[in-house]
Amino acid sequence: MMRRLLQDEDIHNTVSRVSRANHPPGSAEGTSLASEILRRFRRLQMDHTWTESLYATLQFPNRSQRSSLWLVDSSGLILEQIPLNPADFCPYSATGSTTGGIVYANYGRPEDFNWLKSTGVSVIGCVVVMRVGGGVSFAEKVWLAERNGAGGALIYPDPADVPQDPRRLGLNTYTAVSEHVHLGSGDPFTPGFPSFNHTQFPPIQSSGLPLIPALPISATVAAKLLSQLAGPSCPLSWRVRLPYVRCVVGPQFSSGRQVKMAVHNAMTPVLLNNIFSSLEGRDEPDQYIILGAQRDSLGPGAVKSGIGTAILLELARTFAAMVKNGFSPRRSLLFVSWDAGDFGNVGATEWLEGYLSMLHLKAVAYFSLDQAIMGDDVLSAYSSPLLVDLLDAAIRQVEHPKHAGQTIYSQAEREGGSWRIMKPLYLNSGAYSFTAFAGVPAMELRFTKERAYPFINTPLDSASRLQEVLGGRLGVTGRSLGELVGEMVLRLAHDHILPLRITSYAQTVLQFSAQLNKHSAELQSRGLSPQWVFSARGDYSRAAETLQRAIDYSDLHDPTTARSYNTRIMRVEYYFLSQYVSVVETPFRHVIHGRGNHTLSALTEHLALLTSDPGRFDEGRFRRQLAFEKKQQL
Repeated sequence: MMRRLLQDEDIHNTVSRVSRANHPPGSAEGTSLASEILRRFRRLQMDHTWTESLYATLQFPNRSQRSSLWLVDSSGLILEQIPLNPADFCPYSATGSTTGGIVYANYGRPEDFNWLKSTGVSVIGCVVVMRVGGGVSFAEKVWLAERNGAGGALIYPDPADVPQDPRRLGLNTYTAVSEHVHLGSGDPFTPGFPSFNHTQFPPIQSSGLPLIPALPISATVAAKLLSQLAGPSCPLSWRVRLPYVRCVVGPQFSSGRQVKMAVHNAMTPVLLNNIFSSLEGRDEPDQYIILGAQRDSLGPGAVKSGIGTAILLELARTFAAMVKNGFSPRRSLLFVSWDAGDFGNVGATEWLEGYLSMLHLKAVAYFSLDQAIMGDDVLSAYSSPLLVDLLDAAIRQVEHPKHAGQTIYSQAEREGGSWRIMKPLYLNSGAYSFTAFAGVPAMELRFTKERAYPFINTPLDSASRLQEVLGGRLGVTGRSLGELVGEMVLRLAHDHILPLRITSYAQTVLQFSAQLNKHSAELQSRGLSPQWVFSARGDYSRAAETLQRAIDYSDLHDPTTARSYNTRIMRVEYYFLSQYVSVVETPFRHVIHGRGNHTLSALTEHLALLTSDPGRFDEGRFRRQLAFEKKQQL
């Protein structure tokens, strides 16, 4: 029934409608789109449709004073102003100006800054130029630049990463990429608290807000700056593809000049609206499978917000029609259009903060539909390990959008790839906060090409370009993605026992244990042992296997028994949230997927310094981390 009811044409039409114009939060276009989505939900006549409003502090370019970039002489006298597009900005950049030399830092990854340090190049007081990409978000790039002492950050798309294409499928050298630089999610001025109306907040702000100014620039502007640098040559892997640029890292200009940058953004309180619509479950109506997509976009946003909104509305229409045709889900389905996603998933995170205390009892799983279609060759899943079995089953059922008659699984096998396409959740994902902050299993699926879709967060992210990239298969690819999500939602909504693989984290913890074990001799020489990690993993494995055996030998048609087991299953992800850190100071509390000293990844990364850079290993800090982890595992 679901496959019969899903429609290609509606997906294509909605993407075109959403991406007709820029629609940032609080704009007339954004308000009009919100009203339209609310009307479309109401027309479906689901059980409940409503909005939740909140005020959040967003940052936009100052209308009266533009951000600027100049070349200056040694005394600070302006020699030349470099033209910038006033619409290009990094939300939540620090405001103000800085002057200094230029350092090229490749993608701005930890290893890039470590290489600069090993070569004797200091970024202290300099403006750091970094490339888009490298698996590092803008927020992480700026945070690392600030941590290394930089005075400012400039971020540009290099043609080596987004090559030119004669069919307009590449990014031109005059276009910059805008992205927020808050190292966190939600309203950074109410960390840990929901921004609902009439709520009183303590006078604090997120520690993830940068203290240095940051600007997006085009490849043309980057070429002008980098072509004038003197200093050590770049490693081969850092080579750029910019005209007249001999790849050196700086920090001096060959002419003795410096660069001055000024950012003039303004904080603005904005009324946001999250839009909800739900179908009530028959047996366990208080347990929800949640599907969501961001609605706003700084540009046209065909990929950024259009495709997610289109698949969300199509799945809502499909499941509503199924219920009218006799389908009766055990659990409730909740469809949500989030506001202010381009500012760090503000709408979604504020909602999570408002209902944090009950989510581990109410939310079965979350599926983010953001940026779901960037191509039609490769499927990636950024996910909690608990959802791996659902995806495994779904890709064996759903036809590949580009290869008729073949499932996604069989196509991956034919091309010599593996169906194991699971990747860890990442900071800017629409699914990340649900797992790392709220302890809800979450997944974000994405069809891509081998080369990245280059138009995200630019004025070029239009429906026509996306259709061009897909060779006219936008509707078909959107349908395949919708069917994949629909298959998983059906299982979660229908099965007596939630089909989550509760034993999956045993393997995840084992991988961390193996990394610790590589340094066991060195640890023992310092009077330390990683044995407690192995013990904690063993305890978890035995508990999970015992629960699974109990489920296998129980009468699952008894409502009380099924309810009891499902409650325990739903708490598995939640129990990986550390209870020993503050949700205000360390929002991403998950010991596997989170960020901070409480995580296993922080522990293993610090331990790896024993081999890579022994001088930076801090035994006192490591002992504190080790004790902290042991307390959490117990």
